[in-house]
Amino acid sequence: MKELQLSDAYAVALGAGILGTGGGGNTYLGRIWLETEFRARNVSCRVIEADEVDDSAVVCAIGTMGAPTVGIEKIPRGDELEKTVRVLESHIGSSFEAIIIGEIGGANALKPLICALQMDLPVVDGDGMGRAFPELQMDSFAIGGLDLSPLALGDCHRNQVVLHSVSGPVQAERYARNLTIEMGGSTALAMPMMTGHELKRTLIRKTLSLAKALGEAVLGAREVGKDPVERIIDLTQGRVLFRGKITDVERRTTRGFSRGTMKLAAFGDPEDHLEIHFQNENLIAYRNGRAVCTVPDLITLVEVENGEPIGTEMLRYGLRVAVIGMPAPVELKTPEALAVVGPEAFGYKNVPFQPLPGNLL
Repeated sequence: MKELQLSDAYAVALGAGILGTGGGGNTYLGRIWLETEFRARNVSCRVIEADEVDDSAVVCAIGTMGAPTVGIEKIPRGDELEKTVRVLESHIGSSFEAIIIGEIGGANALKPLICALQMDLPVVDGDGMGRAFPELQMDSFAIGGLDLSPLALGDCHRNQVVLHSVSGPVQAERYARNLTIEMGGSTALAMPMMTGHELKRTLIRKTLSLAKALGEAVLGAREVGKDPVERIIDLTQGRVLFRGKITDVERRTTRGFSRGTMKLAAFGDPEDHLEIHFQNENLIAYRNGRAVCTVPDLITLVEVENGEPIGTEMLRYGLRVAVIGMPAPVELKTPEALAVVGPEAFGYKNVPFQPLPGNLL
């Protein structure tokens, strides 16, 4: 067993922002919330490996659902995560023995830690995505054949909904998305629940450790005046796709997603440009009209001066950024996974997935 403490919150938040590919929720707000929980309880967060979970134990993944643009405007009450888990426990008549991170990207990597502190439960080192994705069926749990129901949603007004049974992962996404919109565009989500045996079979392992290591590398580079981008690349087998300035952002919040495009011009050469399409998360990067990186590989923007990750909700004209491409975890590159998280799954039927060399983990 390992532990995370108050002093680790900033590093984990930085790393989660890098892995979030622009989505997963605002990590500054998530970090403030996490630090508040650490201070209020004066305890550490226990972190365990998947193999430490008994095969017969029941565990549950935690996160939030909704558009990142809503998440920065609608501050949570504070107990939505725990209350949502509790109502799911009540529904099944059993208590969970550990908390799972639904996605390691953005604030959704921090909220399971908050929930674990509130419930005095350990967190498993790993998640279902190795990054962030916008839809519920886009994780290794659903791809691995786990039933996403029953699932629970809760909002800041103490409204709670349990979906006892749904016909499949895509139907779970549709129902939960519509409920989230009706509940104000942002909800706490408890899903999926699974046994320890199922967890070991479907989890993308050690991504929490990776997030912490990435954050520590960025902070260490800042302290000695090194380029944090190079440290990120070293840890992820990534590469710099582009360095330049954001020249245009088109963004809209629709059907529970933040969708849009951004355009960038290269430093010293305004004719060299990059365009990125996003749906909460960055999906495809086109350099001078040619696709240079596509989902499920990771596309992340960080500020060139300090390596601070930039979420799609914080994009604005004039930001000076490095665009980093990182290879996806191997679990996301199987034919079964690509059918769910590849370019075609997002409507890009004429953009083949050409993986970056290597694997994230």
